[in-house]
Amino acid sequence: MSEKREEDLKTNFIYTMIKEDLEKGALQGSPVHTRFPPEPNGYLHIGHAKAILLNYGIAQDFNGKFNLRFDDTNPIKEEQEFVDSIKEDIKWLGADWEDRLFFSSDYFEVKYQFAIRLIKAGRAYVCDLNQEEIRDYRGTLTEPGKESPYRNRPVEENLDLFERMRKGEFPNGSRVLRAKIDMASGNLNMRDPVLYRILHAEHHRTGDRWCIYPMYDFDHPFSDCLEGITHSLCSIEYTDHRPLYDWIVDNAVELMPEEVKYRSRQTEFARLDMTFTVMSKRKLRRLVEEGFVDGWDDPRMPTIAGLRRRGITPQAIADFQQRVGVSRADSTVDLALLEHCIRQELENTAPRLMVVLDPLKVVITNWPDDKTELCQMENIPGNESAGSREVPFSREIYIERDDFMEDPPKKYFRLAPDREVRLKGAYVIRCDRVVKDSEGNIAELQCSYDPQTRSGSDTSGKKVKGVIHWVSIKDATMIDVNLYDNLFTVENPEEDDEKDFISHINNQSLVVSEDIPAEPAIADVPAGSRFQFMRKGYFYLDPGINNRNKPTFNRIVQLRDSWAKMKK
Repeated sequence: MSEKREEDLKTNFIYTMIKEDLEKGALQGSPVHTRFPPEPNGYLHIGHAKAILLNYGIAQDFNGKFNLRFDDTNPIKEEQEFVDSIKEDIKWLGADWEDRLFFSSDYFEVKYQFAIRLIKAGRAYVCDLNQEEIRDYRGTLTEPGKESPYRNRPVEENLDLFERMRKGEFPNGSRVLRAKIDMASGNLNMRDPVLYRILHAEHHRTGDRWCIYPMYDFDHPFSDCLEGITHSLCSIEYTDHRPLYDWIVDNAVELMPEEVKYRSRQTEFARLDMTFTVMSKRKLRRLVEEGFVDGWDDPRMPTIAGLRRRGITPQAIADFQQRVGVSRADSTVDLALLEHCIRQELENTAPRLMVVLDPLKVVITNWPDDKTELCQMENIPGNESAGSREVPFSREIYIERDDFMEDPPKKYFRLAPDREVRLKGAYVIRCDRVVKDSEGNIAELQCSYDPQTRSGSDTSGKKVKGVIHWVSIKDATMIDVNLYDNLFTVENPEEDDEKDFISHINNQSLVVSEDIPAEPAIADVPAGSRFQFMRKGYFYLDPGINNRNKPTFNRIVQLRDSWAKMKK
């Protein structure tokens, strides 16, 4: 274990709890066993990454086991596409479930048998109340619930009805199986919760073999027991569900001892919320289905697939999760922290390239028309092992339009009339003349260079503060660039419940720039490569896009690191 990891774990209450469990012998010889139980009804997002890395990291720290188990109990919303994407995302994050891939549907029969035993023990009954009536009977936080008129049905009648539910004799919503617990409990989750509902729908794995499906609060704890999960780690909103989790586990241990591998225990941690983002799968699905984004893996989405396609590395996400830490209290993390982690990861790994996003033509009047000179450029400053490259320099170049001002303010160190600036890796140039078009817009700059100022062998003695990047026009490779920004214009799109979060969508969250000039080395880089476009940000060559037969780069993040500045 690394020193950084050990330091992070000192404030991790879950790690401390499990360590104490082992010291007390509470696991009775069982290995630490965790799991990640996603519902295959959408793509995973960065909040799920926290749960994945926490569960997998705990298993690794204690030489334990980690399961991937799909909670596939709602066939209406589930698809094989989501199963495949989730597996890909988890592998990409670096979590390995080895041979422990499971589905809740693997256990449908044994869960049905467990429900039968609950009925026989007088702890479950078939209820004919509809969903609205069940809600009305449940009561409120200040008033106890009312018992269902079907609560005291004879065991044999319950068994007969439940079997007929399985056979498909009743329509959706006509009957449910409920636990018989306590309608006066102060915890609403304990007021005879629904265990099974009727759902005539095709399941992506079991087809039409089942038309009754277990509810999450019944399915999840029993699945944990079947798999021998020692620590069921879940987000904080399930705290009020823990008594029901324990009730299911206690009954499983008593009524299904031959199937239970371990008496599982639930512990909650704060989920991850982030500024300028929505995490609700329902809202993310709406963004996709109504065409506000280009699919679940759109680089503006907080999905793991979207982050991957944007070019963010799994190492940056892991660093982000460690910095966020594990606590019991929900909080919203500043998106700037994630961006900081991305920059930290790419600063020393992403080679530099010169690309001009908003080109302005510069003619170097005292440079020969037919001359091309190769300038040596380091790939990563300060890292000799990263090597170097040769960049052609010629009479006509592009610079960024915002690297020139006709009437500059004080402390402006870039190019201006009668001022000098250094071209990165090349020469110092001076702006001698500004050429404008018929509408008064700057169309071209005519400059002269000082031959004594070549980078690496400057003998001029000049002190020039400004350094800008450039691209030789005749040698340029044209690329397309997707400039991504926050998908929403406000920090918390869901803060005002009266407003539709869609109203906060940023119309400038994607700006597509075509035919952008770049230094010629960019033509040979493989898909999936990451670079720093000098002074403009980090970019990723999207392997899934080939618009107009030109490489397309996604902007991962800009260079400005507001989080680091804020911390200082």
